[in-house]
Amino acid sequence: MLTTLFASDFVSPKVDYHAIAPELILAAGICLVLMVDLFVSEQRRWITSTLAGLVLLVATLPIVTLATSGHVSGHPRSLFDGRYVIDNFSLVLKALFLLIGYVVVLLSTGEIEEGNAYPGEYYVLLLSSIAGMVMMCSARDLVSVFIALEFLSIPSYMLAAWRKRDSKSNEAGVKYYLLGVFASAVMLYGMSLLYGAAKTTLLSGIGAQITATGRLAGVEVLGIVFVIVGFGFKISAVPFHTWAPDTYEGAPTPITAFFSVASKAAGFVALILMVYIAFPQARDVYQPFIWVLAVLTMSIGNLLALRQTNIVRMLAYSSVSQGGFILMPLAVAGTKDAAGSSLRAIMVYLVIYAATNLGAWAVIIAVARKTRSGEITSLGGLFGYAPGLTVLMTFFLASLAGIPPLGGWYAKFGVFRAVLDAGGGWGYTLAVIAAVNTVIATAYYITVMREMWMKPAPDGDVTPVRIPPSLQAALAITGIATVVFGVLPGIISRYGSLTDLAGAFGH
Repeated sequence: MLTTLFASDFVSPKVDYHAIAPELILAAGICLVLMVDLFVSEQRRWITSTLAGLVLLVATLPIVTLATSGHVSGHPRSLFDGRYVIDNFSLVLKALFLLIGYVVVLLSTGEIEEGNAYPGEYYVLLLSSIAGMVMMCSARDLVSVFIALEFLSIPSYMLAAWRKRDSKSNEAGVKYYLLGVFASAVMLYGMSLLYGAAKTTLLSGIGAQITATGRLAGVEVLGIVFVIVGFGFKISAVPFHTWAPDTYEGAPTPITAFFSVASKAAGFVALILMVYIAFPQARDVYQPFIWVLAVLTMSIGNLLALRQTNIVRMLAYSSVSQGGFILMPLAVAGTKDAAGSSLRAIMVYLVIYAATNLGAWAVIIAVARKTRSGEITSLGGLFGYAPGLTVLMTFFLASLAGIPPLGGWYAKFGVFRAVLDAGGGWGYTLAVIAAVNTVIATAYYITVMREMWMKPAPDGDVTPVRIPPSLQAALAITGIATVVFGVLPGIISRYGSLTDLAGAFGH
């Protein structure tokens, strides 16, 4: 009788192992890298980086098979009562995070191995953070969203402080950790308020409850605001950006590149899920709030970037400003005419920004191997001894500025079109402010270009820069992507069409 009772009350959930294969491969890869590191000698530390790169590439294979199987498009695979969904939206983003992770591994190979900085643990933490990002793409429940966020954040805190004997790295890790924990607490409190009001943690259930009531209660408004504030920290939106410059400067440069691209993209994925699924009828609450965040983030980020003399801090504030541009479509996502174009604009911007920004960091890593400096003046005379790097850095900076025919122009074109499609005073005013900020951003990007092309080398040393093969591969991948996305925008526009809102979330 006891056996019958347990058999009737406890039914094992059906698990689609093909659907969660990327997550399973990452989990197995994390264990494998950790075990292999225990048995390899100091002279063979390169095995862990090679293994980490292979794990990320292998994890993309089930994404390809899922995308081409025909069972995802229009018919999302749902697990755990709709709390974990595999659809076109999640597949495209998972592929993006895995490819970003692979490029970061290429950037890290020389830096970590030559710095004698525990490569096994480093790649375990990096893979763990990427696994959290991959989980975030499919999360459709407050609990799974929070778990994914912490899964990607906790390893990041340790990676920020990876240089244990460097005071700046220690400061970076402590500041990132303390502010991150505070932001998580605020966000979790907001989630608890939403759960109390909706009586469910399912995002679609929260959206249905808000739609059913028609009018938001004070507790729901407070919950929405707190959740946006929590994710505002992850995307380093002003005024929640104060951790970014010091953390970017103190962390290992490959991890800085990882934070500026992957961590920011993960925060935007969570915001997209909240805005489009949990808050679809709360436009009057989130639109003014995100509008103000977008304006402050792009404006203050640009103005502070103008004052920087350190290239790392300049790109840190540039990353803050770029987050403001990505927030623009979210500020008008509730507008009927701009809902679909807003989502596609965000997705396209994330991809192009990832390629461009990772490329810029790759150049900085390559040059710093010779100059051992992060000052903008250390790039002086770069064209004289590293013309290839100079041309690539010029491409990346021009793309970040939105100058045709590089990928950045199409990314900015998409966000401007989204806010103009929304129309009204909100959209047009935001477009004007963004246009002014685009001009401001161009000024500090041109300052770096002038230093590379027109100024002499500060120490007179014009010996060539030695670039490891892994770093050359990263430069080639990001450089080709930046140029191709701008010259052939149809390629990236087709990517954006895969993440159509109706097809992705079934609304």
